[in-house]
Amino acid sequence: MHAKRDSTGLCFVGERPFRPFLERFLGRREGAIQDERGRTLGYHAGTHLYTLGQRAGLGGLPGARPGPWYVIGKDPERNLLFVAQQPEHPWLLSREVEVRRMHWIAGEPPASRFRCSARLRHRQPDAACEVEPRDDGAVVVRFPEAQRAVTPGQYLVLYDGELCLGGGEVSATDAPGARHLGERRAG
Repeated sequence: MHAKRDSTGLCFVGERPFRPFLERFLGRREGAIQDERGRTLGYHAGTHLYTLGQRAGLGGLPGARPGPWYVIGKDPERNLLFVAQQPEHPWLLSREVEVRRMHWIAGEPPASRFRCSARLRHRQPDAACEVEPRDDGAVVVRFPEAQRAVTPGQYLVLYDGELCLGGGEVSATDAPGARHLGERRAG
């Protein structure tokens, strides 16, 4: 896991330094970096500058154990960033996500409940899932294997083999850290 290059770019703005680009448009809002127990380890420049699962760019964490640290949660309302040293920390793992507004290629879901595969990142392998469309246009997607660092605002795309069924923006997850951070949970 450590040998892989971190993905911290924005595909629609091209190759450029990520943090200065965001700071230019969104500014800085310094706050505490804490571990899962609430101990302050350091300070960040703004929760909007970090993504779940991110390893690089945390800067030094004075007094913290040496080694890589990973972003495991964000609480923008309290301006807190949560970190841990485990890349597969339980706070990063989701088995259920909600997409509030799903866009179906065929105009409607293929069934009232069905199995297919989902992709949450460009280069990620498809993951088996079960999809439950709701009357309000949202869907709940359940995974038999937990998915790492699923983040509200990220897009989920559903496939039946090579056929794209549709996609939409993740609105909530059941990641254990979501409850701690007061975020809305799926389901």
